[in-house]
Formats: sequence, C-alpha cells, structure tokens
Amino acid sequence: LHLITGARPNFLKIASIISSIRNHNSNSINFKLVHTGQHFDDNLSLIFFNDLKLPKPDINLNCGGGTAIEQISKIMISYEKYIKKNIPDFTIVVGDVNSTIACSMVAKSFGVKVVHVEAGIRSFDISMPEEVNRILTDSITDFAFITSENAEKNLINSGFKKENIFFVGNTMVDTLLSNLNRFKKPLLFKKNKLKPKKYFVLTLHRPSNVDDNFILHEFLNYFDVNLQDFKIVFPIHPRTKKNINYNKKFKNIIFCDPLGYLEFNYLVKNSFAVITDSGGITEETTIMNIPCLTIRENTERPETISDGTNELIGVNVKKFNSYFKKLFNGNWKSGKSPKYWDGKTGERIINKLIELNVK
Repeated sequence: LHLITGARPNFLKIASIISSIRNHNSNSINFKLVHTGQHFDDNLSLIFFNDLKLPKPDINLNCGGGTAIEQISKIMISYEKYIKKNIPDFTIVVGDVNSTIACSMVAKSFGVKVVHVEAGIRSFDISMPEEVNRILTDSITDFAFITSENAEKNLINSGFKKENIFFVGNTMVDTLLSNLNRFKKPLLFKKNKLKPKKYFVLTLHRPSNVDDNFILHEFLNYFDVNLQDFKIVFPIHPRTKKNINYNKKFKNIIFCDPLGYLEFNYLVKNSFAVITDSGGITEETTIMNIPCLTIRENTERPETISDGTNELIGVNVKKFNSYFKKLFNGNWKSGKSPKYWDGKTGERIINKLIELNVK
C-alpha cells in the first residue's frame, strides 16, 4: 500500500488506517507512508505526527507552497519518480486536497488501483477547490470507501459501479475516539482564565470567508459584540492570518497560532459551542455532542446536520441572531453518531483491501 498524506486533515484519516494495519495479525500488509509536503509548516506537521503516533514518512516529496495548479503539478512529478521504483498494489488517497487528486492521477497512469477513502461526498458547489478535487478523484477511483449513504447515492448517480462502493464509516471518527482520553489542556486555557462551557472556538479558512478583509472583519466584529461577552478562542489559519487587522481591538476574541490535534480538541470538547467553516470539525463536534454553527451555505457532510449537532448559518451576519438566540436559550439540538461512525472504520478498510487483493 501507498498511503498518501499531505495536509493536516489527511493525517487524521491516515492515522486510523495505520493503526489498523499495526493491529492486524498478519505480516502480509506492507505500506509506505508518502508525505507530499502539501502543508509545509514543519513544526505544525510534526506536532500532528507526534500527537497521532504516526511513523516517520518513508518519503517527503516537499511540494509545499505555490498555487493549487503549481502544487498539483509538483506533487505529480515527484510522486511519479517515486512510484516508478515502488509500484504498490493500491494507492490509498483520503479526503479532497491537492495531494488526493495529484497522486490518484499518477497511480492510474501506472495501472495501480486507486482507493479513495471518504469518496462520494459532495457540496454541489463547484466554486470550492475541494469539490473539484472530489469529483475528479472519484472519476478515476477503482474502489470507493464511503462515510455515509448519501455518498453512495452521489457515486451511483455519477455512474460509479455499486459493487466497488464500500460503506465503512469515518476514519476521522476512529482517530477522535481513540484519542479522547489523551486530549491536552493548552497553555492558553489557564493564561486566559478560560472555564469549561464558557467560551466559543472559532475557525475560519475558506477563501470566500477570509480573503476579503471586509467580510472577515464583519464576522469578527459580530462575534466580538454579540456573544454575551463569551470569550472566543480563534486559532488562526495561515491563510487567514495575513488578512487580520491587528490594529483593531477585539475585547472578547483570543487570537492564537494553530494548535496540535490533542490541544485543539481539548478546546472543542470543553467549549460552549464551535463556529467554523470547516467540514471535518463538524464531524468531530457531532461525535462530542458540541453545538456547531457553520458559516457556509452548503455542506458535503449533511449527516452532521440530520444526525449531528451542526447547522448551516449562512454567511450573512444579519441572519445570525436567530441561531445564537436558540443556542443561548438552551434549545440547540443534541447529536447522535451516524451509522458506522463507531471507531472501527480502519479495521473495515483493511479487511476489505485484503479481500480485494486476494480476488
């Protein structure tokens, strides 16, 4: 197996698969961990590798930086050089980042079977780079491992063979459940005198929300003024950081650098609620039963709304009040775990891959 990782969400999904290989009573599974270097912040990547007990990558392609097209091109060229000398039975890609589509195309060109973990999810918003990556990857995937029944419908509607779709659950949930007892209180908790359930966690990184300085500050101003003086912990994504006006004083927002997995999820687990434009965080809040308000008009993870604690609140701050009123009045819905989000997804994936390889 080639396990492809490159961005922080990938680390969470790959960790479950590696753990399942380690736990499998067999010497018949060999893997190479291929790090594309898409997220090139060495310190933060290292924190995630340490937090998740990931092995050192067999190779780091060091393809960080540049535009999406530059990055995809660099990854393709570098992975081609590697795969020529290391042909696997399967290349496993996860999620929807640039590394996902780049390595899928290279693997196909060498006749290697592509396995897409988290296949079939759709926002139906083609302006999102991730949506393009999902559609393209699924179109050349041999075996689709899916997180929900919605994903199966999306794949079948696109012409994917039903017999090559396997409903296994969510590897991010595996990682979350296996680390619940390892969460670490970050230093900022004591420093800012935070108390459980008395603060929000905020994350923003989508281009449409953070690239325009006016839009970004409209969000921040609203949260700073309208959340009943609750503190708002805001780990700043590198994309967002350059657009923050630090001359503007926010009385309730606590800005901090991105956190490791164990520290960030400690904050989430103990928060009153999470405000985000991320997809993955909505899955984690669903499992931890933390209210989640998503600043988007669509989601590729509708089960976090139908089963979970997530609600789409849109991007118009004038419409936010009703959602926060419901939250502060104690009327937010409780969540339940969607089907197969039970911590055993990696195990299902490995068992199925062994079966497919025998065939």
